[in-house]
Amino acid sequence: MQRLHERLTAAAAEQHTLDIAYRTVDSPIGKLLLAATERGILRVAFEVENHDAVLQLLAEKLSPRILFAPDRLDPAARELDEYFAGTRREFDLPVDFSLSRGFRLSVLEHLPRIAYGHTESYAQVALATGSPRAVRAVGTACATNPLPVILPCHRVVKSDGSFGSYLGGTEAKRALLALEAA
Repeated sequence: MQRLHERLTAAAAEQHTLDIAYRTVDSPIGKLLLAATERGILRVAFEVENHDAVLQLLAEKLSPRILFAPDRLDPAARELDEYFAGTRREFDLPVDFSLSRGFRLSVLEHLPRIAYGHTESYAQVALATGSPRAVRAVGTACATNPLPVILPCHRVVKSDGSFGSYLGGTEAKRALLALEAA
């Protein structure tokens, strides 16, 4: 059965009938779903989001041609392992921003500029993206970040230093910030 699946995956990739590949990885903050297109990593999802529901949404929004194809996501899995082991501070992965547009995309593009081990407030991110009064919109962009951890929205906190909410839950945000000793 495994060999059949591998042959089908290879044939789908060769014939360009595989639009989205996915796999899961274990991490200190729970099992993460990774999804990618040929352009790059598209989605990282926490268990609390319901991986099946995330895959269904990707099928509806982008393409129903989704297949468990872990090999395509080996580089992302490796970089996440290195990050959680404390040996990687930045991700060097191609990113597919198909799930984000407009101001939200501007916020997501800014997130990797927040240095490892540091935080910025929602207001600082709004200012950095050229919209100083769009503090709530920054919060929405972070809450809908399709690539948490890789695009480090966990580094964005309230002006008083408190965490604010996080898609993976407060404990996941706390663990990520502790990992980075922020």
